[in-house]
Amino acid sequence: MFERRGFVRIRFGDVTDDEVRKRGLVLNEANERSVRELLRKEHGMAAYARLNLPRIETALKTSDVVIDGLYSWEEYIHLKDHFGEDMCLVTVWASPATRYARLSRRRERPLTPEEAAGRDRAEIEKLNKGGPIAVADFLVSNESGLDDLARQAEHIISVVGV
Repeated sequence: MFERRGFVRIRFGDVTDDEVRKRGLVLNEANERSVRELLRKEHGMAAYARLNLPRIETALKTSDVVIDGLYSWEEYIHLKDHFGEDMCLVTVWASPATRYARLSRRRERPLTPEEAAGRDRAEIEKLNKGGPIAVADFLVSNESGLDDLARQAEHIISVVGV
């Protein structure tokens, strides 16, 4: 939705995917989790913010940016310290039942409900994911269809004045 309005999308998970491929591993939940945890061990809990900051800065020279996949409190703090009031955090939320059903049906990297629940638990316990959700400037409910999601995104874009 944001890309349609001219934002450049920076997907934090691209760093994980690139590292998994670089190591000659198969893209799957176990390898992705292992690499995510290793990158955070090597670069700290703000790893993805640090590793993606050059991409963000480059994109901001020509457009607004939407980041997909900010998870940890430390990533949020790193970016908030860097961008200050120019940063707005949007949380997209769906219930576990909705999320797990969708994840099991997706074409790329589908997850079983057990894998999805394990990922949720790991993200909360090891990645400090709760903090950014708690302090988000906007909460988008992703429980219904695309029309509702688009309406909520358009509202946010209109409020932030882009």
